[in-house]
Amino acid sequence: MPFIPHTEEDVSAMLGAIGAASIETLFDEIPAALKTGKLKDVPDGLPEMAVARLMQERASQDGFWSNFIGAGVYEHHIPAAIWQITTRGEFYSAYTPYQAEASQGTLQLIYEYQTMMTRLTGLDVSNASLYDGASALAEAVLMAVRSHKTSRRVLVPKTVHPIYRRVVNTTVKNQGIELVELDFDAATGQTVLPDDPGAFAGLVIPQPNFFGVLEDVHALTDWAHEKGALAIALVNPTTLAVLEAPGQWGSRVNQSGGADIAVGEGQPLGAPMASGGPYFGFMCCRQEFVRQMPGRIVGRTVDLDGKPGFTLTLQAREQHIRRSKATSNICTNQGLVVTAATQYMALLGPQGLAKVASASHAGTVALAEKLAAAPGVTRAFVSPFFHEVVLILNDNAKDVLRALRAQGILGGLDISGWYPELGQAILVCVTETKTAADLDHYVQQMERILSKRREAPPCAYKR
Repeated sequence: MPFIPHTEEDVSAMLGAIGAASIETLFDEIPAALKTGKLKDVPDGLPEMAVARLMQERASQDGFWSNFIGAGVYEHHIPAAIWQITTRGEFYSAYTPYQAEASQGTLQLIYEYQTMMTRLTGLDVSNASLYDGASALAEAVLMAVRSHKTSRRVLVPKTVHPIYRRVVNTTVKNQGIELVELDFDAATGQTVLPDDPGAFAGLVIPQPNFFGVLEDVHALTDWAHEKGALAIALVNPTTLAVLEAPGQWGSRVNQSGGADIAVGEGQPLGAPMASGGPYFGFMCCRQEFVRQMPGRIVGRTVDLDGKPGFTLTLQAREQHIRRSKATSNICTNQGLVVTAATQYMALLGPQGLAKVASASHAGTVALAEKLAAAPGVTRAFVSPFFHEVVLILNDNAKDVLRALRAQGILGGLDISGWYPELGQAILVCVTETKTAADLDHYVQQMERILSKRREAPPCAYKR
């Protein structure tokens, strides 16, 4: 049935009250030539069973792939309960909760999400999400510059995701903010700090970095604070179940106080890989920077009867609808995906998240060791890594990945174009969804493809 609550009698009464003969007369300013009339090319409806069959056939055309690509979007198991709850009408159609008296359910969920995120990151406050991880990093850079008030330079390592760096540059380049690129060590894949950086407002610290390598976050945080700058943590939330939280980064001797801001992509927390989205960016910070943080913040209080209640706090509604009053003009609240993330974290709990992280790490270590033992494959870096690793091939990475795809394996991401200094490099990821048999099959196919390509005679090209 159409989602229109008015009966024909209601419509007639309203038309009579305004003196209109029909609904069409309300749109008589539209030229007849622009009206489409009836949709003649839309096929007749199908029974439910026929629709299900049709959609299964179309889905099967996409094929099934054993996926070893990560690079910011990760294939984790999502329990069926997550989206069964998330797509209930109470959440699915909920509007921005400006009217607290009518939105207590949504506000409570967001408050619980913020609580979970502050416990994951070890920081004081969390907002109610941003558009995605890349734009969240851009907002963190803007936030660092506003908070620093002196310098408009931010140091961004090359080990930050290349697409994230492009988004940040697009966001800040016309605001007089300079992004200073930091190189990485060829042996370790870790960020190399400059001898004399000059004044700067913030240092972005990826953990793990784009290569999957674990950075020395304590030294980087201490160094940023010694220079009078903010430490901006760019983190994968899954790792925070087993790695030290940004709020604990830094030397206890120097009492750095941890990172100042933590941002990242929330997709690993219960969001499917759905053709590029929707995802959500998270942001947490220390209490002293809360008024510089964009996005919505939900607070908990009590009413006159002492009963707990929830409401948007610290920011007026104008923060979100008036450009001149806002700390950000693109701080979209991805409420539905945040709802899924909240359900995901609540259902798995600390132990479940730790199991996901540990299984992902163990799988990547196992695959890296097996592949590195194969002729023609070496690890790019000697440093510890999380659930991604860079491998160097003695063959054309694009061709090898194409051959793996023909065997139903998405073997990784070719990063040679972004990092030509690495040579023929691929970024490979393993999550808890992969079994030992999946890893063995990948290794067998990789060895077979590389061996076959070594034995093949060189091609003779005709001009």
